Amino acid sequence: MKVLVIGGGAREHALCRSLSLDPDVTALHCAPGNAGIAEVAELHPVDQLDGRAVAELATALEADLVVVGPEAPLVAGVADAVRAVRIPCFGPSKEAAELEGSKAFAKDVMAAAGVPTARSYVCTTPAEVDEALDAFGAPYVVKDDGLAAGKGVVVTSDLAAAREHALACGRVVIEEYLDGPEVSLFAVTDGTTVVPLRPAQDFKRALDGDEGPNTGGMGAYSPLPWADPKLVDEVLETVLQPTVDELRRRGTPFSGLLYAGLAITSRGVRVIEFNARFGDPETQVVLARLKTPLAGVLLAAANGTLDTLPPLNWRDDAAVTVVVASHNYPDTPRTGDPIEGLAEVAEKDAPHAYVLHAGTRRDGDAVLSAGGRVLSVTATGKDLAQARERAYAAVARIRLDGSQHRTDIARAAADGS
Repeated sequence: MKVLVIGGGAREHALCRSLSLDPDVTALHCAPGNAGIAEVAELHPVDQLDGRAVAELATALEADLVVVGPEAPLVAGVADAVRAVRIPCFGPSKEAAELEGSKAFAKDVMAAAGVPTARSYVCTTPAEVDEALDAFGAPYVVKDDGLAAGKGVVVTSDLAAAREHALACGRVVIEEYLDGPEVSLFAVTDGTTVVPLRPAQDFKRALDGDEGPNTGGMGAYSPLPWADPKLVDEVLETVLQPTVDELRRRGTPFSGLLYAGLAITSRGVRVIEFNARFGDPETQVVLARLKTPLAGVLLAAANGTLDTLPPLNWRDDAAVTVVVASHNYPDTPRTGDPIEGLAEVAEKDAPHAYVLHAGTRRDGDAVLSAGGRVLSVTATGKDLAQARERAYAAVARIRLDGSQHRTDIARAAADGS
């Protein structure tokens, strides 16, 4: 089949890498892509928020499947535009993508479906904000109701900082703080059948020891040796399936990738948030462990035939990804710096470690930084310790002036602590 992937980050590079290894994929295209994706797919310029432009490109390429990577095109209705020209599309409709597009909508769906989540208030005035902050107390959890590229959430014990963020957002969700470790669990769904993938954990804070500001994610690992073996089954039964059933009941069926961000609290599993697409950087480690060819799974979700697929096959290997970010990320990152050492990683670390590009662009023979999160260095190993060792050995070969990365991704899990 011919596949077109929409997006240009490390998540899309991970998707393209997996699709390029699938023997059923005869042609692979990506729009707009990046310097790394260009090595495995043919790139096309497109405004990824313009549904008509994406649909026209898919038609011109005679694509058999379109995969929409980022959240913004989904919330803008790009998947609907592709389906309108009768091309299968992996990604939810504009209405269903509101599960990520609006925190308030997600809370309403969870309440109707009986999904366990934090108690919350939706606030639109300063008085409502003050009342909610006072009701829950510190630590305060303040979430921008709309899309914020993973950086719209503030968790702080500073009341003034919490209030400032809330007032800057306009419409905001303020909720109780959930204790316990966090887990990301993806599920592929066609609107009826739900197929969970393997859980992962990501690292949101910029600095070691979970210090510093929130980011889009600085690294991830899978599997989670400390997690209950029954966790996936429990989340499928209490979170994923009820949510998909509720959206179908409302007449807005969700097909695509349903991402549940979970807290394993002292009172049980609670949903922190839903996303309507693969998460970055968790996708990098989850797909590194998936043995089943990817294209057929995504096409079955798009066509409503997931119930006919055999169970997914998984590698026993562990996977770790470390994000290399540019100078000053997550504030205003510096771009345009040359990246060196990529060829060394390909020569000395493959196939166990490889680089997935996020914010990069090509300038002649040079690859330059073009965003905040620049690279996701991903490695596999027989266990987390070996995967970590390989990932950081590859990171050490990369030279990007002023770059930063965390040194403690998966350390505690690898050490069994």
